[in-house]
Amino acid sequence: MKVTLLGTGSPIPDANRAGPSTLVQASGQHILVDCGRGCVMRLTGAGVFPPFLSAILLTHLHSDHISDLNDLVTSRWIMSPQPIVTHIYGPVGTQQVVDGLLQMLALDEQYRCDHHADLRSGPGMQIMVTEVSPGDTFTIGDVRVVVGRTDHRPVAPTVGFRFEAEGKVATLAGDTVPCDELDALCRDADIYVQTVLRPDMVDAMKQLLPAQAPRLNDILNYHSSVEDAGRTAARCNVKTLMLTHYVPAMQPGQEAEWIAQAAAHFSGNIVAGPDLTSVEA
Repeated sequence: MKVTLLGTGSPIPDANRAGPSTLVQASGQHILVDCGRGCVMRLTGAGVFPPFLSAILLTHLHSDHISDLNDLVTSRWIMSPQPIVTHIYGPVGTQQVVDGLLQMLALDEQYRCDHHADLRSGPGMQIMVTEVSPGDTFTIGDVRVVVGRTDHRPVAPTVGFRFEAEGKVATLAGDTVPCDELDALCRDADIYVQTVLRPDMVDAMKQLLPAQAPRLNDILNYHSSVEDAGRTAARCNVKTLMLTHYVPAMQPGQEAEWIAQAAAHFSGNIVAGPDLTSVEA
C-alpha cells in the first residue's frame, strides 16, 4: 500500500503547493481522495493519468477540496479511447455538486462531441455518484473502504475513509478536529493522513492582517493542529503519521519544526514535506 500527498496546500494559494488531494494505491487500484487545485497535474507527476483512476472519494464539499473535479472528469472522458465511467463517492450533497458540475460542463461537452465523431457516437460523459454515510463500507477492487464521521462543523456532513488491503490499513481523515469517530477510523492504522494547522503561526498572521483576524480565528476551531494529530496518532497506535494541508503553508526548511510539534506527543514515524511526498506500508 502506497500513499502519496499529491497536494499539500490549503485555500490560501501557494505557488509550490497544489490543493488538498491524496492518492492511495493498493491491490492494483488507484484511489484519489479529494481533488483540490492542481490535482490533475500532481496526479500526472505521480505517474497516474486520469483515465487510470479507480475512483474519486470526497471527504467534504469545501471548494478547496473539490476545485479540480471538473478537470478530472473531463480529462478522463476525453483521454479514454473507450467509454469510461467515473465513480465518485462522497457525503450527502455530492450528487448536487456533480449535477451542477455537469451543467457547467454542458457546453464544453457539446463542443467536443461536435468536433470528434467517436465522442459524438458514444454515451457522453458518464459519472456515477454514491453518497456515503458514517458506518458504510464498500469495495474498490480488493480494497475495502470504511466510512467514518469526522467533525468539521459547521461543515456537515463530513467523512473520513479507512482503506484496508494487502494486510495494511491507511486512514485519510480530511478536515476535522479530534473526535471518537476519528479514533475509530485510525485505530492501529499503518498510515494516518491528517490535515493540520499551526495555531502559533495563525496567531502571527492575525497580527499582520488584523482585518482578517475574525476569519482566521474561525479556522482554528474546526481543524486539527499539528499537536492534535500527534495525540490522535499516539492514542490510536498508528505506525506512520503523514501531515498535509499545511495552514499556513510550510516553507522549505521548516519540516523539522512542524514534525517536532507532533513528535512531542507521538513517537512513531512522522512525515511532512512537499507535494508528491509518499510513504509505503
